[in-house]
Amino acid sequence: MKRVASGILPVVAVDRRVGRPLHRQIYDAFRLAIVERRLRPGQRIPSTRVLATEIGVSRFPVLNAYAQLLAEGYLESRVGAGTVVSASLPEQLTSSATAEVGKSAAEGTGRRTGRRPVASRCALLPGSEALPWFIHTGPFRVGQVAFDQFPLQTWSALMARHCRSLNRGAVHYGDLMGSRALRQAIANYLRTARSVRSEAEQVLIVNGSQQALEITARVLLNPGDPVWMEDPNYRLARDVFHLAECRLIPVPVDDQGLNVAAGIKKCRKARAAFVTPSHQFPLGVTMSASRRLQLLDWAQKAGAWIIEDDYDSEYRYESLPIASLQGLDTNGRVIYIGTLSKVFFPALRMGYVVVPPDLVRRFVTMRRVMDLGPPSLAQEVLAEFIEEGHFARHIRRMRVHYSELRQVLVAQLRESLCEELEIVGDEAGMHVTVFLKSHHKDEEIARRAVQHNLSLWPVSRSYFARPRQGFILGFGGLTTREIPDAVRRLRRLLSAR
Repeated sequence: MKRVASGILPVVAVDRRVGRPLHRQIYDAFRLAIVERRLRPGQRIPSTRVLATEIGVSRFPVLNAYAQLLAEGYLESRVGAGTVVSASLPEQLTSSATAEVGKSAAEGTGRRTGRRPVASRCALLPGSEALPWFIHTGPFRVGQVAFDQFPLQTWSALMARHCRSLNRGAVHYGDLMGSRALRQAIANYLRTARSVRSEAEQVLIVNGSQQALEITARVLLNPGDPVWMEDPNYRLARDVFHLAECRLIPVPVDDQGLNVAAGIKKCRKARAAFVTPSHQFPLGVTMSASRRLQLLDWAQKAGAWIIEDDYDSEYRYESLPIASLQGLDTNGRVIYIGTLSKVFFPALRMGYVVVPPDLVRRFVTMRRVMDLGPPSLAQEVLAEFIEEGHFARHIRRMRVHYSELRQVLVAQLRESLCEELEIVGDEAGMHVTVFLKSHHKDEEIARRAVQHNLSLWPVSRSYFARPRQGFILGFGGLTTREIPDAVRRLRRLLSAR
């Protein structure tokens, strides 16, 4: 026999001292909750027995109140689901309360716009417009991974093993820096695979690279500090430095990476430089050895920091992986940031920062203010996944898989769109960048792409000024069979403009 789950108990207050009958008080409480949208259409409400017990009355007033709400159409009964809020209520009924709140807010501030005063830093960030290339999940969305290739059975078995052995310590706050076992596993991996100077005591586990940037900016930078930013760059990283009220110095990127000489000419005394040297985002170029040494020399002389984002260095197809910039640093000037989202899956929300030893205490203190540390269970599972060798095997498999996807995509683009597009950055990573050879606006095309079930990230948004027009095409979530059709749709989209 199927058991109907009980609904969440709403706030229903009854007072026997007032003159209104109990059933009317219950009725009024539910009606107001529905009108104010605290209870939404289709939401299950508790049974009469549960509610009566909770508010300390007999079932009769509850039964009478429910009967009245059912009769008036506020509630409806569904077979096998119990009693729920009616799905057919007029929209103007349930939106009236929200309108009143907005009206009151406008009157309270004395402004006709109805906007409430917020911190001035909010104005430093772009608006909250729902951009299609961030929310649409069609082909070419950046950041998607080949989850069908992930060893889910192995991961699930490890997760189940740790869930079965949970103890009191596992459900309390953990180490602010993260699991010792995971930090040791990551330090070992980075020393071997990325030539990073890392010990477990330097590794800070964070909720993705975006939080890593936020912590780093809060620790190292003051409002007004000049910061070199690659031009073009990763827009979400730029937002972090905007929020920290830094003065951003756009430094051009060429086929050797960040132009250090141009940066020095623009602002020799910058406080920090944010770079993606192994696989520049979005152009995909690799910073040359001479540029790396120039950057390190500048940082030492200027007393500046280098923030290295090594976001998808595992995937390189034309050569062996490039060693990290941090591995060349002998003066402790580089903050090294990495993410596991590109190797595992974005919902894991796990990244890490390798912090110079003398800054560890500062980073931990800032981390404590923000969120008291990362979740424990996923860290322990991930540490075991790495230690048992599954991580290394998975990277090797995915390197082959993504290489095949990349070859098919580049071949299809060259065959179908060579007159329309210029391809760059196809030697590494999980995306390629294409520039439009015409004078059309990439953002206009990207907005229309949703109608063709395509997710195109306009590259122009990555530039400070004088942007080039094109798209960042992610291929991690595609299959070789899907790519030809996706390219055909892209060709139709470009030819229809």
